[in-house]
Amino acid sequence: MKKLALAAALTVAASSAFAGGMAEPVVEPEVVVEQTSSSNGGWLVPVLLIVLIAAAASAQ
Repeated sequence: MKKLALAAALTVAASSAFAGGMAEPVVEPEVVVEQTSSSNGGWLVPVLLIVLIAAAASAQ
């Protein structure tokens, strides 16, 4: 009878230890930041600024 009780206790302990089963690990995706290059570079804003200043100066 003691062997039966010991077997039942071990069975209950073993089944509760594996109740959740194997879960897949959660891996967060890696964020990749890609640098974009503009076709007009950094010269468009200064050229537009010069054109606006020239237009304002010629209007006076």
